[in-house]
Amino acid sequence: MTNPVQTEADLATIMKIIPHRYPFLLVDKVRDVVARESAVGIKNVTFNEPHFQGHFPGAPIMPGVTIVEAMAQTAAVLVGLSVGFGERAPLVYFMSIDKAKFRRKVVPGDVLELHVTVKRGSTRIWKFEGVAKVDGQIAAEAEFAAMIDASTQVS
Repeated sequence: MTNPVQTEADLATIMKIIPHRYPFLLVDKVRDVVARESAVGIKNVTFNEPHFQGHFPGAPIMPGVTIVEAMAQTAAVLVGLSVGFGERAPLVYFMSIDKAKFRRKVVPGDVLELHVTVKRGSTRIWKFEGVAKVDGQIAAEAEFAAMIDASTQVS
């Protein structure tokens, strides 16, 4: 009998699966995980994040590329939970980002929900659709692909 896949990941679990750390860890929690299908990441946006110092002084806005990165980190956690990444998870690299659109500003105080759906998944290559939402409104969306590099592991 196999163990069921976890349906959520707290920060400690996320940090076991992906190598990102402050200031580039952009997901606080992952919930609603359906193995090899979908997950929802949660990012609590705070003014203390370093990109707000320069983007933009007096009018802080979360950069679109960091929103896409947060979607990708959510996807990496989904893959890690789906395939059973352990304490020495392989690195996952972007291969492509397509159809990226930014619909609404994301600012300090927002709770960013990162809805990620698997379009295609295999041993090494995965393709996803991502939609980032704040208060039910779409803030950003993109399709992206990633490659799992099992030859490079992070402990």
